[in-house]
Amino acid sequence: MQTFGRLTDGTPIEAITLGSPDALQARILTYGGILQRLTLATRDGPRDLVLGLPHLDSYVRDHAFIGCIIGRFANRIAGAAFVLDGVRFQLTANDGSHHLHGGSLGFGKRVWRVLEFAPGTHAFLRLGLRSADGEEGYPGNLHVSAEFRLGSDQLSLKFEATSDAPTPVNLTYHPYFNLGGDPHGFEGDHFLRISADCFLPVFDRDLIPTGELSPVEGTPFDYRHSRVLRLPVSGSHPQLVLARGYDHCFALRPAADGVAELRSDRSRIVLRLESDQPGLQFYGGQGLSRQHPHLPQGISLEPQAFPNAPNQASFQPAMLRPGEIYSHTIVYRFRTA
Repeated sequence: MQTFGRLTDGTPIEAITLGSPDALQARILTYGGILQRLTLATRDGPRDLVLGLPHLDSYVRDHAFIGCIIGRFANRIAGAAFVLDGVRFQLTANDGSHHLHGGSLGFGKRVWRVLEFAPGTHAFLRLGLRSADGEEGYPGNLHVSAEFRLGSDQLSLKFEATSDAPTPVNLTYHPYFNLGGDPHGFEGDHFLRISADCFLPVFDRDLIPTGELSPVEGTPFDYRHSRVLRLPVSGSHPQLVLARGYDHCFALRPAADGVAELRSDRSRIVLRLESDQPGLQFYGGQGLSRQHPHLPQGISLEPQAFPNAPNQASFQPAMLRPGEIYSHTIVYRFRTA
């Protein structure tokens, strides 16, 4: 555990390293629970798997959610409002007129407490956070924990949360993956598979889902079988025009071989993503070059509940009530082909 930097009020931010450089190694910050670095040992030395920023100030200024925990509600809530048990709650509008990734001070911009830490072969870290009633407009005092476990070839993350009042909860993780290490991008090098027969189309450029489930067959959204990942041709599909690329949630089907798989021909590294969530947001990273022109290309694969679920009757509501425990797990498994 080392000090990564200090916030303007003097609060120290720790960088906690799990694992060893001769296998899988992760560096996690207490600021936002950020996965600042993830490397896998190869014959050519440690290979970086995710995008990271070098300084704390860079993360404080970041608006691309690089590597952080997302909450209290991942993705978008239309109109930055929802009705729960007959009461309307107004949230922070931080994405035009909508609410995105928990608001202006979402969980990725909060300082998490270290609850438990065990280094060694089977490294373990548990972070905790209290989100107060009324924060960003949400009801209820929410207590959250994020438990990281690192093995020789996998990183797992388990979220748990409880609340003293009904509230929407939808937590996810937001690392950007580039398995090949090419600073100029990964067109023609990365292959992607997503275990989904349908995706969620959006109304317009605000990217609020229509509530429909649209079949992927015959569209650029068909990643049921591993295929090369390329930036979509302009105008190749109306939904890609609206999002300026991929920024859509996929409706996952149960899959014994994981909900998604990403591999690089350059590095021969394969990521298999596992989760118990119903959706997977696939973001192609098309906005990264504007916000961080020095970074390589990267994509984000975010297991989560469906966007705008509190306002969409056809979606699972993603509500947590007193006496219940919110719990879900994400597992990142790596191997070399």
